[in-house]
Parts: sequence; structure tokens; C-alpha cells
Amino acid sequence: MKQPQSTPANTHQRRDIVVIGASSGGVAALLALVQTLPADFPAPIFVVQHVGADSQSILPQLLDRVSALSAKHAQDGEAFAAGTIYVAPPDHHLLLENDRVLVKRGPKENRFRPSIDALFRSAAYGYGPRVIGVVLTGYLDDGTSGLWSLQRLGGVAVVQDPHDAESPAMPINALGYVEADHIVPLAELGSLLVRLTLEPAPAVPRVLKRERELLGIEFQIAKANNAFALGIIEQGQLTSFTCPECHGALTQLIEGKLIRYRCHTGHAYTANALLGEVTQTVEGFLYQAMRGLEEAHMLLQALGEHFTQEKQQQVATLFFQKAQVASSQARHMHEAIVKHESLSGDLQFKEGYDA
Repeated sequence: MKQPQSTPANTHQRRDIVVIGASSGGVAALLALVQTLPADFPAPIFVVQHVGADSQSILPQLLDRVSALSAKHAQDGEAFAAGTIYVAPPDHHLLLENDRVLVKRGPKENRFRPSIDALFRSAAYGYGPRVIGVVLTGYLDDGTSGLWSLQRLGGVAVVQDPHDAESPAMPINALGYVEADHIVPLAELGSLLVRLTLEPAPAVPRVLKRERELLGIEFQIAKANNAFALGIIEQGQLTSFTCPECHGALTQLIEGKLIRYRCHTGHAYTANALLGEVTQTVEGFLYQAMRGLEEAHMLLQALGEHFTQEKQQQVATLFFQKAQVASSQARHMHEAIVKHESLSGDLQFKEGYDA
């Protein structure tokens, strides 16, 4: 049986925390990566792979089968150790604090729980220069904000070469906002991680007090603490936008060139993710409008038939005419739904898109 290694006493002197985020194509990428890591890998590895909330994740078993390292789903409150791969369970954020893993059901970020950003921010907040953050293949841009924060606090930012990624959007988005320290194909990532874990960690860089305060608040939110009571709204600029999930007010947060949003209940979105949610919400509203018009048509038709039976033909004709109007409006609404597009920032990666 594979045994996790004890964390060395001088662990604070090295880069000894590895956090990895992946989405579409991530399972294959993670399987390929862990096969290249040696049994004496000197750091714990924490993994967020996007997965459905109701999925029965077997990723730890798959990783354990091909890796010299032990892999498991993280358990809330357990101490972590080098040589072990900790995977976020479905529908839970994976966070780090005081050399222990936290498994919490805080608000979703970028429509995801577990969230890559949430993991990266917690690592950055607690361990700063000791952290190596890795963004792998995936859609949209979860991980970009967290990688920015991680690097801002002295960690190393590593991004899979987009040309090597099954889904390049997540690496490309990360590179659009973070000047990565390393951009590598998957085949070179294992040896890079081994080399980086042997490097001494630099001193913690100085950052603005308000930046660290925001990072701490967002960490607390991911731990399922009350976002409104923590004062998240005061941390940014209040906008006229509302949260697609709870319809609460959204405040705008800016990190370098990256624009993000948080509602007062805690849900978080990048601009890309918010666009995707808004366009999906619009489609839902269009379907609701079509349903209402179709129900109006049925009710008007029934009333027309009722007055026909009552020998009140003039009144019946009026209801039949209104029924036809409602039917026509429902058809127009259906046409609008068919033409409606679900959009996100990944629009830029669609081949052959006609702008």
C-alpha cells in the first residue's frame, strides 16, 4: 500500500504546495501527469476537476491506479502530507488552511463547485510563495483569477501550453491575464513540478492591505461564511447587474486587467462566466414567455368554445380572434428562441465564427 510522506520540518523553505485546476479534457490530462511523478514527490498535490454536483467521482481511484502516489478524495479537517494527491469531492470546494484541507459547500464560483479559483486563492492566502499553481485544459476561465492572486503573493504560475490542451480556452484565458512563469506541454509538466518543488521559496512579497483583505474575505466566503456580513459589497463597485443564481446585487472587483463580480450572498463570476449565465437566463425567460402565450391561447380558445355553446357567437368570435393573436405571438417567441445564442468569452475560440 502506498504510504504518504511526512512533511519535512523545513517545509516552509521550499515550494511545497501544488494546486492544479482542470475542466474539459482534465481527466485524461491528470492521468498522463501523475504517471510522470516519482514516488518520493516532496509535496502534496491538490486537484480541482470540474464535475457535476450529482456525479459519483472515481477520479481518485483512476489516479491511484496509474500513479506512484496515493490519491484520495479530500476529507474536511484532515492534515495533509507530501506524496498524496487530494481531489475535491463533487459539489464541494477544496480549500487549504493551517496545514489541513477544508471541504466546504460555499457559494458557487463561475457556476462551479468545486471551484479552481477558490482552491488557488486559499493556497495563495495561506502559503504564498510556497505554492505552485497549475492551470490545465478546460472551457471558460475558472482558475484565472486564482492564478493571478497566487502569483501576486509570490507563488509560481504554470499554464499548460494551449496548443497541447484538449480544450485550450482555460489556458488561453489564464495567459491573457497572468504572465505565467512557465508554459509547458503536458509531457514536460511532471519534471517541471519536481524541479520547482526543490527550489527555495522566496520571501512573501508586499501587497496592498486592501488586496489581502479581499483575498481573506473571499476565502471566508468559500468556507461558507456569510458574504454580506463579511462586507463583500464594500470591497468593490456596486453595479446595476444582478446575480443569475440568486438575483442579488453584484459588486465589481478588479484584479489587474481582470474584471470579476460577486453578489452579496457570495456567488462569483468573471465577466466571461457572467455573460454565459445571462444569455442562458435570457433563454429561460423566452421559454417562460412562450409558455405564457401558449397557455393564453388555450384559455382564450376554451372561452370561445364556451360562448359558442351558449349561442353568444359575437362574444365567441372575439375570444377566437384573441386566441389567434396569442398563437401568433407564441410562434414569434419560438423563432426568437431558435435564433438566440448562448454566449460566453469562449466565443473567441470558436472556429469559423462569423463576427
